[in-house]
Amino acid sequence: MKRIFGIAILTALMACNQANKNSTATKDSTKTDSVAVKNEVAIKDKQKSAIFNQYVVLKDALVKSDAANAQKSAVQLQTSLAAYKGCEPTAAVAGKIAGSSDLVSQRKDFTVLSADLIALLKGTEIEKGTIYVQHCPMANKGDGGDWLSTEKEIKNPYYGNEMLECGRVAEEIKAK
Repeated sequence: MKRIFGIAILTALMACNQANKNSTATKDSTKTDSVAVKNEVAIKDKQKSAIFNQYVVLKDALVKSDAANAQKSAVQLQTSLAAYKGCEPTAAVAGKIAGSSDLVSQRKDFTVLSADLIALLKGTEIEKGTIYVQHCPMANKGDGGDWLSTEKEIKNPYYGNEMLECGRVAEEIKAK
């Protein structure tokens, strides 16, 4: 499992050829409160905006443990990623999720997909709102897993109702 985690980190560094050291992300080491904070996120790059919105739909399907809707969402996300120069490997990961009806397998691939998209979006211009980078230390048999959310409230896509609130906000990517 450590090897898979290492591969996920390596993939994140090369994610969509967009990893950027000059991120607008800020560290937040505090535990998040349970109050839902709804915010509308506007991303300047319309292709990245579509990718992010499709990713959120996929993440929400995994939160609900809905493998069928996760598949459908991943198909759309795969198409958008394939059309974005440099994101072809990430599109292949979305394709693996789209091709599987097994929730455990989908969630495992979601780890790599999330790492790639976190790297892609850290270097993007956010016009409005905040993207929350969230982390569950128990995901992937203790190796941990990250995901993106438009809400500060934790809704864990790796465990769904089993451990819905397991996790914390690790970073915030904010509008300038």
